[in-house]
Amino acid sequence: MSNIKLGAQLYTIREFTKTPEDIEKSLRKIKSLGFDVIQISAFGPIEPQRLAGLIHELGLDVCVTHTPYDRLTGDLDAVIAEHKLIGCDTIGLGAMPGQFREGGVTMEGYRAFLKAVDEIGGKIRDAGLHFAYHNHNFEFQKLEGKTVMDRMLEDTDPEKFGFIIDTFWLQMGGVSPAAYIRKLKGRMKVCHFKDFAIAPGERNPVFAEVGEGNLDLHEAFRACEESGVKYIVIEEDVCPRDPFDCLAVSFKNLKEIAANH
Repeated sequence: MSNIKLGAQLYTIREFTKTPEDIEKSLRKIKSLGFDVIQISAFGPIEPQRLAGLIHELGLDVCVTHTPYDRLTGDLDAVIAEHKLIGCDTIGLGAMPGQFREGGVTMEGYRAFLKAVDEIGGKIRDAGLHFAYHNHNFEFQKLEGKTVMDRMLEDTDPEKFGFIIDTFWLQMGGVSPAAYIRKLKGRMKVCHFKDFAIAPGERNPVFAEVGEGNLDLHEAFRACEESGVKYIVIEEDVCPRDPFDCLAVSFKNLKEIAANH
């Protein structure tokens, strides 16, 4: 059995985390499904002490967050304090903000983004925490012969810039998820597992529960083990039914994958 911890990316249930009451109810439901690890993303407003109390009461391990860029630029001291309060050592950014990639990523926008997050990442590092970036598929656009993702890997300081790689978006970007996970060895604590399916009558792929689609997630899991990943969290951006049920199916299947490693 692998030592990688399995969890839930709570962006999946974002429609159920809009108020403090919704958040409490949803965290209790997530715990009842057997999850001990979560990623916080897309929560509505909640008083930090109340959130921390719930997390500690339920014994949840918050492995990473997705934190809005405007909070990283305008409220970073509070963000760092909140992460320490909930026991989370990694502050994640869900994507390159739109102002850096209007009409597509340009070299000018890319360099401006790296300059901004280098400063943010340095402050986070100095506070004893880590910064990590989550990919979509647009990072596989090429700039002067190299993809944006490859450039990020080469141009950033590992002490100030980590990664949260997403299997679905890697596939959508035209690369092998397992191969790219291996490429990021030592740069990633948390990996997003989501599956990639072809629905009848659809030309474009759709999101699927882990183990219910076409991705080779066994090989992706093996790559995570080889690359030093500590956590794999389940995410499904669009669910065809109740998202808690989707998480339950994914969790069952992911545990079966993990049991083979």
